[in-house]
Formats: sequence, C-alpha cells, structure tokens
Amino acid sequence: MKAKNPQTLGVVIGNRDFFPDKLVAEARIEILSLFEDMGISAVLLSDADSKLGGVETFAEAQKCAALFRRHADQIDGILVVLPNFGDEKGVAEAIKLSGLQVPVLVQGYPDDLGRMDVVNRRDAWCGKISVCNNLYQFGIKYSLTTKHVVHPTDASFRADLHDFLGVCRVVKGMRSVRIGAVGARPGAFNTVRYSEKILQRHGISVTTVDLSEILGNANKLTADDASVKAKLEQIHAYTSTGATPPDRLVQIAKLDVVLGDFMQEHALDATAIQCWTSLQKNYGCNVCTNMSMMSENMLPSACEVDVTGTLSMYAMQLASGTPSALVDWNNNYADDESKCVLFHCGNWAKSFLPDISISTAPILGTSVGTENTFGALDGRTPAMPLTFGRISTDDCKGVIKAYVGEGDLTDDPLETFGNRAVAQIRDMQGLMQYVCRNGFEHHVVMNASRTAGILKEAFSNYLGWETYHHA
Repeated sequence: MKAKNPQTLGVVIGNRDFFPDKLVAEARIEILSLFEDMGISAVLLSDADSKLGGVETFAEAQKCAALFRRHADQIDGILVVLPNFGDEKGVAEAIKLSGLQVPVLVQGYPDDLGRMDVVNRRDAWCGKISVCNNLYQFGIKYSLTTKHVVHPTDASFRADLHDFLGVCRVVKGMRSVRIGAVGARPGAFNTVRYSEKILQRHGISVTTVDLSEILGNANKLTADDASVKAKLEQIHAYTSTGATPPDRLVQIAKLDVVLGDFMQEHALDATAIQCWTSLQKNYGCNVCTNMSMMSENMLPSACEVDVTGTLSMYAMQLASGTPSALVDWNNNYADDESKCVLFHCGNWAKSFLPDISISTAPILGTSVGTENTFGALDGRTPAMPLTFGRISTDDCKGVIKAYVGEGDLTDDPLETFGNRAVAQIRDMQGLMQYVCRNGFEHHVVMNASRTAGILKEAFSNYLGWETYHHA
C-alpha cells in the first residue's frame, strides 16, 4: 500500500570488491522496486557516481555523504543495504560525513544454500555484524530487521520497513513539535505538572496563553460573523448536536475560531487546554467538542493543560497515522483483573466514537451547573486494537521518561456516560504497579493501532528517553 505522503530514505548499498558485483546491481533494482510499491522516495548514488551505485571506498563514502547533505531537508531516515559483506568503514563514514541525525535501518541479504560458490556467495550475515560494530563505534544509532538477514521481497522486511518509517516520523516530529498551553492547569491537579525546560532541551517548544485572552477574543465575535457561521456548519457536519441549545453551539463555534487563530499564529502542532472550571463559569460551555475536532484533524488536544499528555497523543499519531485520545485509567471492570474502564468527560476524536453526540458533563455539572457544560461529547468506543502509553518529564531526575504497550478495546457491556471504553491488557495489574511505582500521571493515551514497538524504538534508541515496554 502506497503512502499518502511519501517519506524519503537515503539508501547506502554496501559493497566489497572481492564479492560478486552483480549482487549490488540486483539489490539496487529490488530495493527501488519495493520503494515504488510502498510509495517511498529514495536518495542514493547512481551507477555513474560509483561502481554500480554502491559504497565501498572513502571517495564513494564522500560522494554519498555529499548527496545526502544536498537532500538533508527531505531525508527522514537511512536504509543500509548489504547485498554482500559490504565495506563497514565505507557505510559508517558515508553516514557520519553526511551529518544527518536520522534513524538508520540495517538490512543484509541471506545466502542461498545451493549457491555458496565464489560467484554467488554473499556473506552478509557476517558483514551486517561488522557494519553494526562500526556504526556503534562511530556513535551512530541504528535499528535492526526482525530477521538477521532477510530478502527485500520477504513479508517480514516489508513490515520492518513500514515500522521503520513510523520510527522516522516519530523521531522527526518529536524533535521539533510545538505545543500550545491554553490557560493554567486545574489547581487540584499537581499530576499534570511538567518541565518546559526539560522539554525544550529535547526540541519540544511550549507556547502559553492566558485563558482570559482566548475567552475575551471569543466574546468579541458574534453569531453573524462569517467565521462563526462556517464553524457552526463544521460542527453540525461533525456530530449530532443532541439537545444542545443554539446559543451554546454559537459559543462553541466562537471558541473554535479563536483557538484556530491561536494555533495558526504560533504554528502549533498540538494544544493542552484549561477545560474546567473557569471556562464553564465565565464562558458557559465545555471545550470538548473543539478538542475532539482538532484531534480528529490530526491536531491533538488534551484536557486539563496536560502538555505531556498531548505530546504523547502527537507521538502516537505520528507512529500510526491515526488520531489519538487522552483518557483516564479510570475504573476496574468488575472482577476481571485484565480489564479496566477508560473514561473522560468527552473530548475523544470522532474516530473512537461511532455514536458521537454533543451532550453535557454530569460530574462537572454538579459544581458549575449542567447547563454550563454543553459541548462535552457522549459516545462509546467499540472493539478495536489498542496501543497505550504516556510521556512524562521526571523533574527529580531531569529526564523524559515513557511507557508504552498494546492490548485491545472490547465490546464488553458498560453502562455510564461521557466518553468510555473497556480495555483488556495482559498483566494489567503489573502495569498498574509500574505506573504507580514510577510516578506516572493518571492520564494515558490510546490509539487504535499496534505501534508500541515503533514508539519504544523511537523513544529509547533515538531520542534517548527511558522507556518501559509493557509486553
């Protein structure tokens, strides 16, 4: 399946002169054919630049590095291809001289047991070990294929390459993400505190704005403004509005206009919003519908000013290409120790809520008046794959840490309100022990995918974050 937005990989085809040259030519054809099929763009030497387009000598490494530098803005990752033993120094020097700080995947071809003669043998099994040894010595981070050696036509390599593209997206996105923090965290929620300074050290920028500025600008708009009318049309197209009064829908639409302007002005990728109680008391509605629409449109938005929560949403979105949702690890599910209830007032992306409708937030309504909570969404998430996880700043240690894992969302009966789901995870009790012992937040992020391995590789190997994979 071809990608909608093709990614670009630099390709280094390793060669060693006393192995058959024809293997390099064959590998070039096979890799480019696979890239074409998967919708991947390639940057690699041509057979006019070096012998058969491979990299062996230092001069060829220099040429490859120069080519990569010219395309540095396009290259998301590097694939090292070893059709034979390969020249370990040539491969490592090409990557080092390029200056690219991108993920690297190392692939080696398998030998055919019936073709182990001088003109056909590859020895890439051994050569891959030598190349990885050199990359390690050079301080270059790299990823490995599931099988030590694998032919490009093997289904497992296609899967490895697919996952590697996800790793590239996560690494690239995390190094430059821009998050908007709208308002102050709820006073009682120390749990969502985080370190802007630690995030900034890792390339993650946070732009803050006072909630009063957002609400003030929203109150300057009227129901007759073209931008508000357009937003109202988008809301009606997005979800059933239920019993929501027209004036509350206008409030939600005005808020959407202002939040959109704020994001555009500061080139933001995601937001975390002060969703209670000032909003209800001073503006008269919930911001959940707005947050759901943003998340569905791949601009993730987290409630309760959970900045590292929305960062987790963005990371999972990059890994899977689908929306994420911030949820509470909220309730046990009867006496089934492998299951729990995931819940929030109502801001999950529409992708999780086939029965979505605008409603109120009953729990919040007990303190601010239910009539002031229109905008919360109601809906039940059906059975689907589950990747869960969380990024957090550990200020005591001065580091970013994370945990990831996989499970399933189920169709088990659940009679309650808001946005809700039932999750089943192996060793759920052990996971909760880990979350509690390591001081993680009660918020977790869910994504309908199987991408925990991608996230673990990106976070731990390339970003250097302490990451627990609950497998």
